[in-house]
Amino acid sequence: MRFSVFQVSRQGGRKNNEDRMGYSYTSDCVVLMLADGMGGHPAGEVAARLAMETVASLFQQLAQPKLRNLAHFLEQAMMAAHRQILNYAAEHAMPDAPRTTLVMAVIQSGQVRWAHCGDSRLYLVRQQQLLARTQDHSFAERSRRPRGTASAAPMDTNRNVLFTCLGSPVRPVFSVTQPLDLRQGDTLMLCSDGLWASLPEQDIVTELGRNPVEISVPALVEKALQQAGDHSDNVTCLALNWLTPDTSTSTQ
Repeated sequence: MRFSVFQVSRQGGRKNNEDRMGYSYTSDCVVLMLADGMGGHPAGEVAARLAMETVASLFQQLAQPKLRNLAHFLEQAMMAAHRQILNYAAEHAMPDAPRTTLVMAVIQSGQVRWAHCGDSRLYLVRQQQLLARTQDHSFAERSRRPRGTASAAPMDTNRNVLFTCLGSPVRPVFSVTQPLDLRQGDTLMLCSDGLWASLPEQDIVTELGRNPVEISVPALVEKALQQAGDHSDNVTCLALNWLTPDTSTSTQ
């Protein structure tokens, strides 16, 4: 298993950087994680940190060196992170729990599966083409695609309003994908909305497809900050180039 990873997080124009990211790996498996603590609720950075720590701890516990079931791990990790945030709020007698988005991806046996809750995104780029992207759990994204159509969202729909997140009083809604075979040269990117909301999607895809992650990641982050100006959100990006030669894989 050969890959390269690069990550950058910049504060932008906000008072605090509530984004968190990270990755962990064994000889046969790697997990990528990114969380964006939500403004409007207390201690968003705590929720994001707890999500990262919970996923990483569970991965280190179960990947020996492979995960037995990728879908089960993603579901288990998502709910464990949610419960950990609620437990923190209860232990500290907080009237409103911290909240965060979470996107994570696991690569094993030449395949990738991912899960997300909220509007932190994953992009998969192959030969300068967008192969897959997560769909935000936001009212704007849901309005944009009613019943499978591609009609535009209403002008008064705020893209920042999510209908689910971790740390909410109700069970979070999250999506888990089917396995997808990776090919040598594929690029997987996780990012907060501070990046994707400031840049055209084609610019993101072109940059990821053209350059290795150690060049594309800082370039995208810098472009997003410049485009948003003084009022930029936190901008966080974590990307992986898959360098392993193509082999046959088995679905999990």
